[in-house]
Amino acid sequence: MHETAADLHRLGFIDKRKMVKFDLLCLEPIAPYDSEKIRALRERLQLSQSVLAAVLNTSLSTVRKWEVADKHPSGPSLKLLSLLDRKGLEALI
Repeated sequence: MHETAADLHRLGFIDKRKMVKFDLLCLEPIAPYDSEKIRALRERLQLSQSVLAAVLNTSLSTVRKWEVADKHPSGPSLKLLSLLDRKGLEALI
């Protein structure tokens, strides 16, 4: 469906504003990351908590709180975790 809308946009049948709205509707929601999943990701990539914090542009205490389930990542941090999980460290550096 998205490919069809992109073709219609390319041909001038859908304006840019409507195409942006359509793009946003087609984004898949990012699954939540619990403490176990964050710790497993960090260990799989062989990163310390402080390095993970630097990569995600957050504080060390935030990463620690995620790993003991005092807090949960959201917004940009959640998106970056998902990208890191799917594409690896090279995608963020």
